[in-house]
Formats: sequence, structure tokens, C-alpha cells
Amino acid sequence: MPQQYPPHQYPPQHQYPPHQHPDPYAQSYGAAAPAPGCMFCGAQPAVQATVRGHQGILYVMRFLSRSGMFCRSCGLATYREMSAKTLWQGWWSPLSVAITPLTLLINLGPRSRFRKLAPPMGGFRPPLDPGKPLTRRPEAMLFLVPMTLLALLLPVLFIIGLLADDPHDRSSTTGVEKAQTLVVGDCVHNDGDWHDQDLRTLDCGSADAQFKVTRTGHSSGEQCADGDYLADTKYSSDGMTTSCLTPLR
Repeated sequence: MPQQYPPHQYPPQHQYPPHQHPDPYAQSYGAAAPAPGCMFCGAQPAVQATVRGHQGILYVMRFLSRSGMFCRSCGLATYREMSAKTLWQGWWSPLSVAITPLTLLINLGPRSRFRKLAPPMGGFRPPLDPGKPLTRRPEAMLFLVPMTLLALLLPVLFIIGLLADDPHDRSSTTGVEKAQTLVVGDCVHNDGDWHDQDLRTLDCGSADAQFKVTRTGHSSGEQCADGDYLADTKYSSDGMTTSCLTPLR
């Protein structure tokens, strides 16, 4: 016999949980983004830095730079490569002589940051090989070439300056190439002033004669007569002693 149910009553039904559909657009908020890795090998840890280089050829100069994320190995490899090239390519223009040392000093900042990093891990390829330290590379020896030339040039310029300022070869303001050596009995006329003497010898009977040399080789122990003048040391034979000039009038 069919089972009878009270009016308005229905047989109980099994309850099933609603079907769960994953939301393809669901996002997880609050998760930290992974730290960027090295731009060469993808390894971590890595640091943002800029390594610079310089080239100078006559009047042409090039300012080089490489920026990005570097791990320890790739950073040191980039620093050593660009600094080594700068050591031998950065000296051959006038302004580069000053720019090259400045570039090498600036690169010490990134180098210090690379050395503080831990060894690289987890990259998608092996990191770059840093190679030999900068001081052990052949390019570093080329740095000694301009420094040696500069060290040799300074003494040469100093010697040339001494020769050009030789008191025996100094020119006077009137174009006399070499000062005359005064001897006792010479009569002279001063065409300059006493701070910049320009003495020329002439006949003692000339109306232009102003002074007569009465003593040469004047030293600190000897004094000229009252009213005498002192000739400049450039008019002495050794360029070190003075002469007494007695006015003729």
C-alpha cells in the first residue's frame, strides 16, 4: 500500500552541499612579492647599482655605465671588467686625465656594496666569473705608463724652467739678450728704475754717463761710499755679487 503522508507534507530529501566552483579571478592579498634577482643570472641576494667606465681618444670622450640588479659574483665581474678597460682606455684625451681617476673612485662605491652580499643562490644560470682582482690584471700595469710619463715630465719641466730663468741669460726690458758684466772704471747709464735696472755702459766723457763703477764684488763686510748706488747682481761675473755705482754729477 502506498505510504500516506499528512497533507502538505513531502517526503524528506537528502541534503547535498552546494557545488563549489573555484573563482579563477580570486587573488591573494597581502603576500609579499619576491625580491628581484640578478639581471645576469637571476640569483639572490642582489642589489641595485651602477658601474661606470670612461674612454678618451684625442678630443673624443665616451662616458659608459651599466645599471641594474647585481649579485655578488656578477657585480664584481662587471666592476673589474669596466674598471680594467678604463685603466688603459681612459687616458688619451686632455680632459680624460682628470675624468679617469674620478671614474675609478666612483666605482669603489658599487664594489663595496657587491662585496657585502652573500654568495649568489637560486639563479636560472651560473653567475659571471669575477676573474682576477683588478690589481693583478695586465690592464692595471698600463696605468703605470701615464703615471711614469708624468713623473718624468715634472723634473724635465723644472729643469727647463731653471734654464729659462738663468741670470746670465735674462733679457732686459729694452731687448738686450744678456746683461753686461761691469768692471771697475766702467761708466753706465740706467735706462730703467732701481727696482728693474737696465744699465748700459758708455764712454765716461759722454753727457749720458750717470754713474761710475768704483768697486765690484761688494760683500756684506764692505760698504759703498755715501751716496753710492748698488748695481743688480745680474751685472756681476758670477751673478751673485753687487757693484758700487758712484754718481758722476
